[in-house]
Amino acid sequence: MRFSAVIVAAGSGSRVGGPAKQWRLLAGKPVARWSLEALLAAGAQSVVVVISPQDREIAERAFDGLRKWSLAEGGAERHASVRAGLLALQAPQNVLIHDAARPFVAASHVEQLLAALEGAEAALPALPVADTLKREQDGGLTTVPRDGLWRAQTPQAFRYDALMAAFAVWPESEVPTDDAAVIERAGGRVARVPGDPMLMKLTYAEDFPMAERLAGAARIVRTGMGLDAHRFGPGDAVWLCGVEIAHTAALVGHSDADAGLHALTDAILGAIGEGDIGDHFPPSDPQWKGASSDRFLVHALELLKAKGGRLLNVDVTLVCERPKIKPHRQAMRERLAQLLELPLDRVSVKATTTEGMGYTGREEGLMAQAIASVETPA
Repeated sequence: MRFSAVIVAAGSGSRVGGPAKQWRLLAGKPVARWSLEALLAAGAQSVVVVISPQDREIAERAFDGLRKWSLAEGGAERHASVRAGLLALQAPQNVLIHDAARPFVAASHVEQLLAALEGAEAALPALPVADTLKREQDGGLTTVPRDGLWRAQTPQAFRYDALMAAFAVWPESEVPTDDAAVIERAGGRVARVPGDPMLMKLTYAEDFPMAERLAGAARIVRTGMGLDAHRFGPGDAVWLCGVEIAHTAALVGHSDADAGLHALTDAILGAIGEGDIGDHFPPSDPQWKGASSDRFLVHALELLKAKGGRLLNVDVTLVCERPKIKPHRQAMRERLAQLLELPLDRVSVKATTTEGMGYTGREEGLMAQAIASVETPA
């Protein structure tokens, strides 16, 4: 089911102390970016992040490198910010509204909510109240029955038209405590899906140490492998791993035939389940004739970022008798580090021969193999 999303990130975060909590770093990246990456990875067509006007610059830095998002300025109250975000969307059929301070949303949460939305105007995740509840009264505490009580979480899912219609009749003098309350008042049905303790809301300073520990459990490491080969033809230079090397022949291919970059592109695409280089840059398309292969590699990296992932390290092995790779290996590592935005010690380039055997041994062509490790939302 197609959906768009609104992330509410306009609060001041005064209870947490210091910078607004949505812009504080959690496991090395801003809290709000966790939610944006996760919703994009779950398939959001577009995401509007609602911010305070003074936060525009910090938000643009926080979301740099991601796609399909835009900013909207929020209001004095949360419901005003939500409405601003909804109006900024291009009239989707379904919309998820999520608090930026809940960083551990996952694709599984989105799937459950959208499935529940098929039979209701709204759906939300909720956890039963487990603790004994007390109310302060006459200087002491009295027990409050907890039967039938639930803790509502976000994201909350809505049929867009139903939510906009419900907001239109909501009394201006009242402030809804969450968005599902707007549907409830209008007589719509709100479905419940199982809540998740991982959807915790960062509210107080002491929440962050716990979130740091949980951050490691919210990500997985994936590995992809790529292999490419090109034959030699007329020419006086070859391109390998983004470096031009003088040689007695050139590599033949539709693009610049950089086997190292092609193998590495396939490794990244494989790690995120996005097919291979031919799916994205078919050799039948004339626009890629003679193209520089660094464009292919950067495209794969952008797809990884759009899924909320990051590249951890790469390892390339070049198989050929000639040209000799060792004199150029450092330049190759530096070029790959630049293209992939990685520290040099996370980039490896190696070379070997086949002891005169096979097409590489006969110097009919060369081969490259690459492995890439990435980290993505679980």
